[in-house]
Amino acid sequence: MTETVETPPLTTQPAEPPIGPASLSAGELARWAWRQLTSMRTALILLLLLMLAAIPGSLIPQDRVDARAVAMWKTTHPSLTPTYEWLGLFHVYGSVWFSAIYILLMVSLVGCILPRLKVYWRAAIAAPPRAPRNLIRLPASASASSARPAQEVADSARKLLRQKHYRVVTTAEDGVVTVAAQRGYLREAGNLLFHLSLVVVLVSFAAGNLFGFRGGVIVVAGQTFTNSRQSYDDFAPGAFFRDSELSPFNFTLDDFTADFMPNGPTMGQPTSFKADLTYQAGPGKPKRQQTLRVNQPLDIDGTSVFLVGNGYAPVITVRDGHGKVVYSGPTVFLPENASYASWGVVKVPDAKPTQLGFEGQFLPTYATSKATGPVSQFPQPLAPTLSLAAFSGDLGLGSGVPQSVYDLNKRKLKAVTGADGKPLTMTIPMGATRILPNGLGTITFDGLRRWTKLQISSTPAERFALGGVVFGLLGLLASLFIRPRRIWLRARSTNTGADIEVAGLDRLEGHGLQGALDELLVDLEKALT
Repeated sequence: MTETVETPPLTTQPAEPPIGPASLSAGELARWAWRQLTSMRTALILLLLLMLAAIPGSLIPQDRVDARAVAMWKTTHPSLTPTYEWLGLFHVYGSVWFSAIYILLMVSLVGCILPRLKVYWRAAIAAPPRAPRNLIRLPASASASSARPAQEVADSARKLLRQKHYRVVTTAEDGVVTVAAQRGYLREAGNLLFHLSLVVVLVSFAAGNLFGFRGGVIVVAGQTFTNSRQSYDDFAPGAFFRDSELSPFNFTLDDFTADFMPNGPTMGQPTSFKADLTYQAGPGKPKRQQTLRVNQPLDIDGTSVFLVGNGYAPVITVRDGHGKVVYSGPTVFLPENASYASWGVVKVPDAKPTQLGFEGQFLPTYATSKATGPVSQFPQPLAPTLSLAAFSGDLGLGSGVPQSVYDLNKRKLKAVTGADGKPLTMTIPMGATRILPNGLGTITFDGLRRWTKLQISSTPAERFALGGVVFGLLGLLASLFIRPRRIWLRARSTNTGADIEVAGLDRLEGHGLQGALDELLVDLEKALT
């Protein structure tokens, strides 16, 4: 007999659910990224990053602000220069990373504000909310009674609350009259105004940089500046700016004066800087006088002229070995410290029998010591003196490689030596002449002039930026100091008049809400008598 064994049917085990979150489609991922970018938290983080990113622009010289200072920094820090250039630290506000933060912040703010406009608008026009069922249970409440009818009590309360700038709604049902009041709607309007103003400032800043320009020029007293591209020492136009848009003005620096503390613990500290200009807004227009001071610029047809720096320009005359004057005029020396000890270079390519170069210091009030050597004791020119080293040979001006007027290329130069065979350093008081050895010529310190560094800029949207800042501050003040407050009053009719209940809510506790309710009841009692 054969035994039959039944085979159980095959069963399919259910598949285990995948571990971890489900993958997002491209659209879902884009929507999630947009929500993250347009959140208020992201906007605040980007604003903080923008503030941090702007710090290098205030600590490191910028090409658009002072190209001369950038060149000096590069000369002083040759090892750091390649890294700084790669990071764009000499033009921070035009760098890729700063622009990326700026654009992301703009998109985040716009994406954050636009959806909230409808919410803000609804909150600004909304009626006060209905009164809670039991007013006495609210944190701040009070009660009273009146011999007047409930409707009359409600009408008087409505009038009093409106006088205190509340928005009021009255309802009546089954002998119970309820007054709902709210104020502080401008708080939401202030929030909205602040965020919109921030967008206006950012847009105006971007527009000013795209359509405006910024340039710098050093002008020596007595010289005239004409507003053309070639007249600038450094010039940084916006992407959409054209040279033809430069206003056709000119000005002459008549004089520059600087005052310093003569004694005391703050001796040598500046007290005032003043530049006297004669300017002409255009050909055929009348000449006018203007005095420039720090933070008091000259405005000519939308172009601002700012006083940003100053120094000394010794008047130097150089005669070559044949007695011919080959260099004459004021030479700009750049101040290195608060005492105006200044560094400068004189290049004389026309000298014969060989080209000459000089570099060294101008010291307004000359002094010397064994520890420090020549120094300046005071910024004013009480004992003006030049301390120069002389070089002869090839200045390298014909190599085709551009050179800074403040730097002497010594690659093909030799130091002029004295009788002792050591490099010659000449100390030249004002009015004195020094003879170079080996028949190379002479150098004379004839006089002294002042120079000033002027920043000339045009920012077309600066008024919009200023307006954005002003309205932004107003909006911020409104959002900080306006306190929304709700007050409800319920008057219930009785045989002898009306029972009154009043309660309120404040967004911030501890601002005298209970006192305001008590005051309302006192005023209401006076109004009903």
